[in-house]
Amino acid sequence: MASFIRSIVSPKLLSTMKNSKSLNKVINRNYADQMSFTFVSANQTFYTNQSVKQVDVPSLNGSFGILPNHVPILAVLKPGVITVHEDDGSLKKVLVSSGTVTVNDDSSVQILAEEAHSLDKFDLQAANEALREAEQKFNSATGETEKAEAQIAVEAGQAIVAAISSP
Repeated sequence: MASFIRSIVSPKLLSTMKNSKSLNKVINRNYADQMSFTFVSANQTFYTNQSVKQVDVPSLNGSFGILPNHVPILAVLKPGVITVHEDDGSLKKVLVSSGTVTVNDDSSVQILAEEAHSLDKFDLQAANEALREAEQKFNSATGETEKAEAQIAVEAGQAIVAAISSP
């Protein structure tokens, strides 16, 4: 990779760059083949420095997948499903309410969730019933606060039902 970058950048341009040390640092970056993953919430620890293949996360700026060598990033999680692709090929899906995801330059990833629950712990019938109740509260809400709280409950219920229903 370093020789490719050097081959497309003219020697004159390289010599005129003021900070060649930072360029060399970018050119010679060592990429990891594995990703160390930590995922915790207030109610449970899901992974602690465990190697995984990929993590798909819902963020406020859109959902994205994280693989080893992902560019460092800090993102805010939105309510939705985090999908972990484990090294053995299995998938684990966890519903999160909110939180943060950090990808470091050493390919380590940390997710800190406000609240998180494994999808296999949810019952579709109970989730549908809770969604119906939340929709009824929303429709009968009169004040702004009551309506806002009911709207949050409806959105959370919709996310849970959609997550359980999808394969």
